[in-house]
Amino acid sequence: MQIPREAVLLRIFIGESDRWEHKPLYEAIVLKARELHLAGATVLRGPMGFGKSSRLHTAKILRLSMDLPLVIEIVDSEEKIQAFLPVLDKMMGGGLVTLQPVKVSEYRGMESSSSSSLTAPGKSGSPS
Repeated sequence: MQIPREAVLLRIFIGESDRWEHKPLYEAIVLKARELHLAGATVLRGPMGFGKSSRLHTAKILRLSMDLPLVIEIVDSEEKIQAFLPVLDKMMGGGLVTLQPVKVSEYRGMESSSSSSLTAPGKSGSPS
């Protein structure tokens, strides 16, 4: 699977306790993205945050929270991300969704990790 150099980063901000059809929402989103052959998804757990309600969610020992903030990041072509948005909309009851254009420098699996080095877009990997 390839991702175009000019791609879109989809970020989904939700709470750890959010659910979809009796399973954690973050899990449902990642599984749906995989089912629809998006390039990949990563779930990041935040130790502290707040959203529209301004209610603070924290992992501090004295204020245990079962609803820590989560961010799901998905990078793929604009077309695939746009096609995923209506599916995502049906799954989410609340949260924040952002889209950001990104330049993909590398996208490879472990099997193709040869001795090549990462370079900035538009730069050559050879010494001058």
